Amino acid sequence: MNRAEIIIIGGGPAGLTSAIYSARALIDTIVIEKMLPGGQPILTTFIENYPGFPDGISGPEFAERLESQARKFGAKIIASQPVIEVSKIEDGFIVKTESDSFEGRAVIIATGTSPRKLGVPGEDVFTGKGVSYCAVCDGAFYKDKIVAVVGGGDSAIIEAIYLTRFASKVYVIHRRNQLRAEKILQERAFSNPKISFIWDTVVQSIEGEKKVELLKLKNVKTGEASELHIDGVFVYIGNTPNSSIVKDLVNLDENGYIITDSFMRTNVPGLFAAGDVRSNTFRQLATAVGDGAIAANSAEKYLGELAWKH
Repeated sequence: MNRAEIIIIGGGPAGLTSAIYSARALIDTIVIEKMLPGGQPILTTFIENYPGFPDGISGPEFAERLESQARKFGAKIIASQPVIEVSKIEDGFIVKTESDSFEGRAVIIATGTSPRKLGVPGEDVFTGKGVSYCAVCDGAFYKDKIVAVVGGGDSAIIEAIYLTRFASKVYVIHRRNQLRAEKILQERAFSNPKISFIWDTVVQSIEGEKKVELLKLKNVKTGEASELHIDGVFVYIGNTPNSSIVKDLVNLDENGYIITDSFMRTNVPGLFAAGDVRSNTFRQLATAVGDGAIAANSAEKYLGELAWKH
């Protein structure tokens, strides 16, 4: 069995920041990531609100820098291994993946969130065939085509603007009559001739033969039904926390986010949470990084107290 003093589950900004801090403190650290290290930034076109980068930085480059820094200080990063179970033992925790087991004295959960689905007919059928949750991944497939973006927050508008690089037309479908995105993003979207807005509207179903061909829509104020012929639809309506592996171990809020105190401690001693999976009112790259630093510091102090007791 693999052993470490701290096991970090999740290799996004929060998890990798925790790894930088703990490994730099000469604590034996393992990071387990179900996909590629870097987390959400890998799927983000451009980051321009992170301090210290006045000209912005591409998401993938930022993620690569985080990973490189964590490895530089000695953190072991294990990719492409989804964690399936976390259990408490007397002297720590057992973390199981599909192919291995790890034992750690402290665990930091930094598993982030997953895109929330619309939950309408046709969504699952056409995922990968015109339904996408990642414009960076799939935008290039829609050169000179017509696409729709569902949502009205920062992510929806950032990706709608990004999609105008490829698509001939981008419709933004929002259930309200105004956007929730930052004002600077709204101004860019409103001034982009390729973007049109469909207000007060929800998607009822996604239709097509072998791929997405049209959306059936409904106006939430008038009840009027309509159809929109498109080649692809990108969904950005929020996120769901990836907390299922510890749902029977720690306290969660009503939406499934992990409850912590300001030191990132859960109700289970030695188990910490950081980043978007944590119950919080504001989820940004900067707050995830801050959470990760605090969690690593709290875990270090916890390990010190354990050593003192022994």
